Amino acid sequence: MLNLTSPLEFLLLEFSDIRELQILHFFVFLTVYLTAVTGNLLIIIAVALDHHLHTPMYFFLLNLALLDLGLVSVTLPKAIANSLLNSRSISYPACVAQVFFLIFLEGSDMAILTIMAHDRYVAICNPLQYETIMHRGACIQMAASAWIAGILNGVLHSGGTFSITFCSNMINQFFCEIPQIIKLSCSDMYLVEVGLIIFGCFPGFGCFIFIIVSYMQVFAAVLRIPSVHGQKKALSTCLPHLTVVFLLIFSGLFAYMRPRSDMSSEQNVLFAIIYAVLPPVLNPFIYSVRNKEIKGALLKLSDRGHFSKVTAARSFLPTGA
Repeated sequence: MLNLTSPLEFLLLEFSDIRELQILHFFVFLTVYLTAVTGNLLIIIAVALDHHLHTPMYFFLLNLALLDLGLVSVTLPKAIANSLLNSRSISYPACVAQVFFLIFLEGSDMAILTIMAHDRYVAICNPLQYETIMHRGACIQMAASAWIAGILNGVLHSGGTFSITFCSNMINQFFCEIPQIIKLSCSDMYLVEVGLIIFGCFPGFGCFIFIIVSYMQVFAAVLRIPSVHGQKKALSTCLPHLTVVFLLIFSGLFAYMRPRSDMSSEQNVLFAIIYAVLPPVLNPFIYSVRNKEIKGALLKLSDRGHFSKVTAARSFLPTGA
């Protein structure tokens, strides 16, 4: 096979060679992308502009929404453009960037979710020490650590992946996915990235164990609350977070730990959508559907917008109208 150590471009998986179906894929992906962007932007705006939401829990939720906004923007825009332009190509630098940002954002996502579990543990199990432990400086340091850890993780894996000698430039996925890129290797260098993936599983597994242990103690503390209303209120701040954690963990495991033999392209795409697209789309809904504070903040913003429009319209009316 031809040695393509540094190909000028890669060819991504084509959804269909029928133009009508390509246009259908364009509209489907565009709708999904706009839904994810709108949902995460609404959470970001609500938390940023409503001072009642300037608490550690919502500060970390803001970080999660920023990461999800970035995550869905790594894969879908290129797929949307390729479907519209009847193209399969992605440049070598763009492919490197996709791998870096995908790993960086997913790693930071997991770190933020772990910090959010710690926040809920302190709030429910040590409420009297909450303000002392989760003060503003500590929250900023924890969030910054999550982002920095994600960046280092992205650099490590993108460097390991693209140190490989490639014998083909055809990726069997609609974005640059590490397992599919490794399959293009024609040397033993791919074992370096395989080792990095295995090594990277340990911090992820550690985060998962930390979250589980934290919530075991949280649920034990909740059961000791004498008031049923108090129990429901405590659980209402935990269940959305737990749902998001399990969605991210199990979708990732489903994608990376499944048997690779005899997998069709359609199945590869489905699994990739489950772990790379589904969480950023669903997270805003999970956090806002039963969250009265988020709903209230959004209603306030919409009322302000309506009020400003009315005020602007009245300014054009003659005096005394």
